[in-house]
Amino acid sequence: MTERKIYLEDIPLAAARAKLQAALERAGKAAPLAGERLPLAQALQRVTAQPARARRSSPHFHCAAMDGYAVDAAKTATARENKALALRLGRDAFPVNTGAPLPPGTNAVIMIEHVNYAAEDSLLIYAAAAPWQHVRLMGEDMVMTETVLQINQRIRPVDIGALAGSGHREVLVRRKPQVRIIPTGSELLPHTQEPGRGQLTEYNSLVLAAQIQEAGGEAGVSAIVPDDFQQLRAALASALAEEPELVLLLSGSSAGALDFTAAAIEDVGELLAHGIAVRPGHPVILGLAQGIPVIGVPGYPVSAALTGELFVIPLIQQWLGLSPSAPARVKAVSTQKIASPIGDDDFVRVALAEVGGRMLATPLQRGAGVLTSLTRADGLALIPRFHEGIAQGGTLEVTLYQPLERIQNTLLIMGSHDPMLDLLATRLRLRDGQRRLVSVNIGSLGGLLALRRGQAHCAGCHLFDPETETYNAPFLRRYLGGEDCALVTFAHREQGLIVPPGNPLGIASIADVRGRRLVNRQRGAGTRVLFDYLLAQHGIAPADIAGYAHEEYTHLAVAAAVADGIGDCGMGLRSAAEALGLDFVGLAWERFDLAIPRRYWQSAGLQALLAALRDESFKRELGAQSGYRSDETGTVV
Repeated sequence: MTERKIYLEDIPLAAARAKLQAALERAGKAAPLAGERLPLAQALQRVTAQPARARRSSPHFHCAAMDGYAVDAAKTATARENKALALRLGRDAFPVNTGAPLPPGTNAVIMIEHVNYAAEDSLLIYAAAAPWQHVRLMGEDMVMTETVLQINQRIRPVDIGALAGSGHREVLVRRKPQVRIIPTGSELLPHTQEPGRGQLTEYNSLVLAAQIQEAGGEAGVSAIVPDDFQQLRAALASALAEEPELVLLLSGSSAGALDFTAAAIEDVGELLAHGIAVRPGHPVILGLAQGIPVIGVPGYPVSAALTGELFVIPLIQQWLGLSPSAPARVKAVSTQKIASPIGDDDFVRVALAEVGGRMLATPLQRGAGVLTSLTRADGLALIPRFHEGIAQGGTLEVTLYQPLERIQNTLLIMGSHDPMLDLLATRLRLRDGQRRLVSVNIGSLGGLLALRRGQAHCAGCHLFDPETETYNAPFLRRYLGGEDCALVTFAHREQGLIVPPGNPLGIASIADVRGRRLVNRQRGAGTRVLFDYLLAQHGIAPADIAGYAHEEYTHLAVAAAVADGIGDCGMGLRSAAEALGLDFVGLAWERFDLAIPRRYWQSAGLQALLAALRDESFKRELGAQSGYRSDETGTVV
């Protein structure tokens, strides 16, 4: 078959993308690719295929934060500026360098600059040391089981350090999408050869391969195929036999006598579209062969590059589990009149400058073959279909190639800490890759105050009111009286006392904390409110509890302190205790809610979050966690 095909279609861009996506779904090729394990040294810029959680705490021992001398703080209590205290080296004070583990029996470091030397074996100090001063506590950076990286996250250099520091030697990442590129044209030569008269350097394959590599894929480029239907068909069949994710046929997509791309695709598969209503790049071809998408790319370099941006890069991102790129956009005033074909989406590359407080856009030289418009462009302006153009002084919306700021779709939860919010963040990413959930732990009351100041989308809270014996609603009325706010249940959680393995002190109830070294939560935390209520019920004064003033900001930090022997017990969640291999004494079940102002309720972000929260698979996963119930998850209180 050698009869050339002349495209007659003028399909809108959105319709063409929808056709391609529907074909991928029919072929079972629309989902993100499976994962492969790689050593950390090879993981840079790869995309995580599952959440990565800390396998050990960092640091995993108490260590010196300064060069100096490790001491027992209690033994320095008498040191005064006018009454120096002598410490014996090797008995009362031990030299340590930054990062070194604390010697047994010590709990503070005195900076080397703050000592004088009385003799060869002793030194003088002039101020008492506070417990744990200049010490990095175990788990200060991250605590074992804490989520280090989320699913579908591109790995940065600092992420590699975090993975290594938390005990990982390798990481599960998405397999790189494989793309086969077939350049065609009898007049073309590889870029490594000097062209003669009538010959052209083939470089579109380099541009597209680089776009694919930058997006996270891997491209293989075949030898240049001459303008011959049988040779082109054979090259396409050979590429399909390798079972890549995508095949690109470069040029031969127009209506010339030697343009065989559409015919070759149709001969081995299905032609989805030939001719897209975009400029430049109108003669794009979309097809499917043996379940593999095939794209015929126009030969002009600007058209080829735009085809990569509009079709190829979004496919790579989809297979990696990433959301489509959402580059920054600005409104800019055009310095020139721009004529535009009325039936096409017209993409215009522009140079940008801020002059007199206005952002100005100057269109670069038009034409599908003007290579310099690619290298000089600061942004890409779109003149939509059915617009005749833009007048001088008219407003353009410009997608930035040079970033002014990074725009991210982020939902911010402030308030109480719950380890299972990471599960919700994972589910949100899986449902809507454009959304990101960030949780800031400032305690339940802190979260409500943040809502009152307009600093968060929602607040996590589990505040028990002794007068009504209910959770959260009385505190919303107290702190957000003028704000119309909804309460949505996240989970019911089991609170109790976290104790060392085997519960060596035999702690069985709240009454047993009297005289014990406690690790407490910060003032304003819901756990602290519940703990104080339980103490009052048993007639226990805070002054009767050693360590009542020792505050931590998360359940996992409380568990880490107990695990390291800093305290005999601490109030927290069962899940935190079990995460670090500790025992747990259950005391109460509580309701953990999300307080959401009504002004955000209908926003796309909050609706996506609520959909993730009410997802049945998420509720099953949450309910399967030790110490959690999800039978009311997602319900409005």
